[in-house]
Amino acid sequence: MSGHWSLLPASTPRSAFGKIALNETRLAWRQPIGLVFGVGMPLLLLVIFGSLPAFHKHQNALGGLTYFNVYIPVLLALVIAMLALLSLPTPLASYREQGILRRLSTTPAPPAWVLAAQLVINLCLAAMAMLILVALGIAGFGEDAAKSPGGLVLAIAASVAALFSIGLWIAAIARTAAAAGGLGSVMLFPMLFFAGLWVPRADMPKVLLDISNYTPLGAAVQAAQAALQSGFPPTAPLLILLAYAGLFATLAVRFFRWE
Repeated sequence: MSGHWSLLPASTPRSAFGKIALNETRLAWRQPIGLVFGVGMPLLLLVIFGSLPAFHKHQNALGGLTYFNVYIPVLLALVIAMLALLSLPTPLASYREQGILRRLSTTPAPPAWVLAAQLVINLCLAAMAMLILVALGIAGFGEDAAKSPGGLVLAIAASVAALFSIGLWIAAIARTAAAAGGLGSVMLFPMLFFAGLWVPRADMPKVLLDISNYTPLGAAVQAAQAALQSGFPPTAPLLILLAYAGLFATLAVRFFRWE
């Protein structure tokens, strides 16, 4: 893996970002954490849920929605969470563990470019997965188009900012790839519960729903579901997501070390 960095041209550092991004993309194909968990798993769940007749029956407990309706925003949030908490921090922690970040800092290329390359790759994966989810949900399983497309884009952008900031914070404090993966998993599974993956948010007792509203994935699902089913997202979940983004971006900058 470290051999890739010897290819960086000493005389033209501006061209190095393209080489870094290309190398990171190749590594992503060989170590497909993001493809398997961030893209494959949500799409598999979409097909499973969409194929169950019971998921397409309107439920009074869900305000007249179907279970398929309420799981679409959960799966969108799942894409972001898997990529942000597992795919993004694990390679960066691995590079620190192996000394690659330290060696990269001695080249003409700014070390921050490796972070930027990882962000670009995972953002592209997130965009691809969510576009496929929405398109397949509409074309394949009869899901209605978003009531507020602009609101959905805003909800997704705020969710990405919040979750990817948490992922960068994990990368900042984890000394090894195993530690990054472990911390990401420890944070991920409680978040998925409060996002409604196992128990839909509409079926949660009030106390759990109140907690869910203040978690990153709970707020992400609340904002996305509003945009999909009713209209522009309410202000509260968007502000909560932006607060998480600001807090964890600050912590990531504060604690990140190249060695």
